[in-house]
Amino acid sequence: MEKETIALHAGYDKKFGYGTMSVPIYQSTAYAFRDAEHAANLFALKELGQLYSRLTNPTNDILEARFAQVEGGAAALAVASGQSAIFYAIANVAEAGDNIIISDKIYGGSVTLLTHTIKRFGITAKVFKSEDASNLEELIDDRTKAIFFESLSNPQIAIADVEKIVDIAKKYGVLTICDNTVASPSLFNPIKWGVDIVVHSISKYTNGQGSAIGGIIVERDGLNEFFKKSTRYAHFNTPDDSYHGLVYTDVPLPNFTLRVRLALLRDIGACLPAFSSWLFIQGLETLSIRMDKHSSNALTVAKFLSSHPKVKSVNYPGLENNSGYEKAQKYFKDGKASGLISFDVGSFEEAKRIIDSVELFSVVVNIGDSKSLITHPASTTHSQLTQEELIKVGVNPSTIRLSIGLEDTKDLIADLSKALG
Repeated sequence: MEKETIALHAGYDKKFGYGTMSVPIYQSTAYAFRDAEHAANLFALKELGQLYSRLTNPTNDILEARFAQVEGGAAALAVASGQSAIFYAIANVAEAGDNIIISDKIYGGSVTLLTHTIKRFGITAKVFKSEDASNLEELIDDRTKAIFFESLSNPQIAIADVEKIVDIAKKYGVLTICDNTVASPSLFNPIKWGVDIVVHSISKYTNGQGSAIGGIIVERDGLNEFFKKSTRYAHFNTPDDSYHGLVYTDVPLPNFTLRVRLALLRDIGACLPAFSSWLFIQGLETLSIRMDKHSSNALTVAKFLSSHPKVKSVNYPGLENNSGYEKAQKYFKDGKASGLISFDVGSFEEAKRIIDSVELFSVVVNIGDSKSLITHPASTTHSQLTQEELIKVGVNPSTIRLSIGLEDTKDLIADLSKALG
């Protein structure tokens, strides 16, 4: 089936239960087992079923199955936020003494998580140039456990050279993790290009309404064999003393998300509520249509900004003169480049004046809403970074970021035109 059909039907059998067309919300903390043996079998993985809503939930199961198929993956695990999805993905493969390699073009919260917070766990981060991967190979060593990058970065709007990154990673047997939040699975599927793990903040485009926080981890098919043959990830092939001596590669289930669920989600507990999962299911059903509109609206607005005399530069990969244009044509569906635009107006003071002057755009640090949003990354989403770090990740004090919504572009352009003066 095509992605649009999968997003509406996968993972849910309408003949089950009362046959409701809308996926049920299983608002329950725990589940009654048939008897003691049934309970023991579930926890020993001799049978599959609901254990406890910190680990599994029927509504979450449907979201996970549906999202995995839309991304072209083998399995998915929904968690409490995009940040927890990234943390779990890294913690699932790395330990004290290991290192990870991260893109120079990623979200500010990801920078602090992966260079500061995780450092306290004894895991260090090296930075590579994701747009051309020119320095990636030289950074890999025997303790490198993951290469992390964003397919389409926030707020730099930079496109990673996914094909080259994957080729280098495969040469050394290193796991690749791609944050596909901004592109969304409707425009791009990293797994089809050989990426191992895909993470999302599904609070963004998947939700589309700014009404819930959540994240998801998707793994590709074939990772079990990857881990089984690898000495780099020995803990997948040795008994897990915290779970009855379980050897994950002996279990005929997708190993990566299974280990996150049974070890990390069990112990750390950043689980997704069933009601939030239901909201994401609703959003997923219309994601493809909305991404088409977000992209076409953004291109129209980007062209307007490019022609405005007070705008110094515009960054949107849908523009033919943009450095990411060729990669957008290569990787993204019909060359559509999602809804994020950044533009430079020359100074922080001018950026602040414009942000304070808009009326239709809301001053919000989220992205992916149906309503258009405006923010100043250097003083908000990336304010925790030093000036040196801001320069390295490509965020200027005079840069404004837009998340273009679903309004009529005539109204958006009129609002920006008035604010620009």
